[in-house]
Amino acid sequence: MKIIDRRFFIKSAAAISTTHIATTIADTFTQISPSTLFDHKSVMNLIAPKMATVRIGFIGLGERGLSHVKHCSHIDGIEIKALCDIDQNAMNQASQYLEQQKITRPDEYSGSELAYKDMLTRSDIDIVIISTPTQWHTPMAVDTMNSNKHACVEVPAATSIDECWLLVDTSERTQKNCMMMESVCYGQDELMVLQMVKQGLFGELKHAETTSNKEVPEQVTQEANNTGSSHKKISDHLYPTHGLGPISQYMNINRGDQFDFLTAAESTPVKRTEDTQNQSQHVTSDFNTTVITTKLGRTINVKHGTRTQKPNIEHTFIQGTNGTFSGSPSRITLEKLPDTIKHYYQNIHQLAVKKWQENGQTGKKPEMPSQHQWDDNMAYWQTQYQHPFWQHIGAEATQSDELRDKDFLMLWRIIFCLRNGQALDQNVYDAAALSVVSPLIDELVSNNSNHKDIPDFTRGLWKNTVPISIAS
Repeated sequence: MKIIDRRFFIKSAAAISTTHIATTIADTFTQISPSTLFDHKSVMNLIAPKMATVRIGFIGLGERGLSHVKHCSHIDGIEIKALCDIDQNAMNQASQYLEQQKITRPDEYSGSELAYKDMLTRSDIDIVIISTPTQWHTPMAVDTMNSNKHACVEVPAATSIDECWLLVDTSERTQKNCMMMESVCYGQDELMVLQMVKQGLFGELKHAETTSNKEVPEQVTQEANNTGSSHKKISDHLYPTHGLGPISQYMNINRGDQFDFLTAAESTPVKRTEDTQNQSQHVTSDFNTTVITTKLGRTINVKHGTRTQKPNIEHTFIQGTNGTFSGSPSRITLEKLPDTIKHYYQNIHQLAVKKWQENGQTGKKPEMPSQHQWDDNMAYWQTQYQHPFWQHIGAEATQSDELRDKDFLMLWRIIFCLRNGQALDQNVYDAAALSVVSPLIDELVSNNSNHKDIPDFTRGLWKNTVPISIAS
């Protein structure tokens, strides 16, 4: 049974509208030189013709790719036409899951690293979901768009400035979507905060912070075995998109504001005990701190580390002229309170005083909660500022673990937009802006942290583009 049925798509349309590898890769696609070969036509709010059924092909069926296949199998209005992976076992696992769901086994493409090119020759695929190792993201997305299909690609979408421009140029030339699938944008708290920001609860946003500090065991194992060549060649700041994605939406990046320049510093790496046997030399740091300044003078502090042993830390912080939100744990404080929130604090105070009286008035009498104190009762704030996207999904969807999965919600939203002739929530300019941060950090820290300008991938369109509206 589909988690989201056809009735919900039809009923909701009106309600929620508006919103030996390195060498091989180099040979997989033709580099298009920028600017001179074609007239640039914006894809800022690209709307593809409505699709009654969205036909999907998948490249990469590892942990992420298999998860996407499973999620898509529970969304109505799609057909899974083809699967591609060099690992036949991964292919079998995905196909067997689909058969269990009473879905016809898709065509399979394997046998070589370039087998995906055969899949792209098909004319019965509308979008391709790419969940392969990072170095394949740009070439596969470019080949997908050149084959007249929309590309949805895992993070980061690109690993260099040139790759970012190639994605932008190809999307504009082919008029095909290239969406980087930053699923954290669809988390419940992230959408709640987006709703608060849109309603002006925090006032004018001035500053944000994001921290991702967690060990990556696969990376450590690869480096210890002296096989992690890709990690040795790129910054330890592998991808800052998980925190930057939601923050970019809060700040209307590429839609009224834009990343302007950044500066960064890295800690000196500590040699691991596992590396003493093979004497491998690290070129990545243990921790990176980056500050991005936007065109409107806002600042974003991005902190990232994946190599030191510690409890995982995922933290987001935004500050405006009227208040602050801090995540992990989620909490909020406001300067000026809406009337409904004032009543909420008054009720808290009355209950506290009543309990104090019942206990014989021992201790200090409870004072009225101050707006300068943190409030961590997110259940209350969710009732007041639940995002419409979550409201509609929650009202109609089958109750299951899938419902609360931000990856599922992201894929559902992509399919919904394509079926209803709406622009996707993120476009190729967002993919480029978020992806380019890591390669710029590489250049920056090797140049004594002198600041680096961030390219304007929108070619000036950010100044007049209306902010995104996800199902609101």
